[in-house]
Amino acid sequence: MDLGLDVEPDRNGYTVLAVRGEVDVYTAPRLREKIVELVSEGKYKIVVDLEGVDFLDSTGLGVLVGGLKRLRSHDGDLTLVCTQHRILKVFEITGLTKVFSIHDSVDAAVAA
Repeated sequence: MDLGLDVEPDRNGYTVLAVRGEVDVYTAPRLREKIVELVSEGKYKIVVDLEGVDFLDSTGLGVLVGGLKRLRSHDGDLTLVCTQHRILKVFEITGLTKVFSIHDSVDAAVAA
């Protein structure tokens, strides 16, 4: 399955990056490149919408953690949107629910 990456216009100062498909060892580099590109454009508050993600492996988690570190070095933040139990479970098992702010919707993430 291919990886879809769509950037939505700014919402209350946040850039929304909607991710679709599988985030794995093959597709994660494209996600990393997109996050780096957004940061280089001066977008330091990013909401990553994972609602369209079917699969997320450790490589994908690493990209999200790396993105969070990159944004925090610019006093920014990376927030996640995810309601899918199987994807949330990955964050719970790895303890990353303590690291990331995870919301039920883009609207909730932007408002937080």
